[in-house]
Amino acid sequence: MVRTQISLSRDDYAAAKREARRLGISFAELLRHSLRSALPVDHRRAWMRHAGMLASGEPQSSRRIDKVVYGVKP
Repeated sequence: MVRTQISLSRDDYAAAKREARRLGISFAELLRHSLRSALPVDHRRAWMRHAGMLASGEPQSSRRIDKVVYGVKP
């Protein structure tokens, strides 16, 4: 991972912070997701375009992936 610095207007910063909070993700993850959606697809890794795009709303969902993907069994 490479660390970088950007400058944002106060309005853009506030709006991005609100959206990250609404989605339940970090500000940095929101920016990474936004950047990925703006970049051209690397066809060697096209499946990666969708990585991190879904949110279950459950912080521990990666530990219960089958439940997240397939739901609760009756």
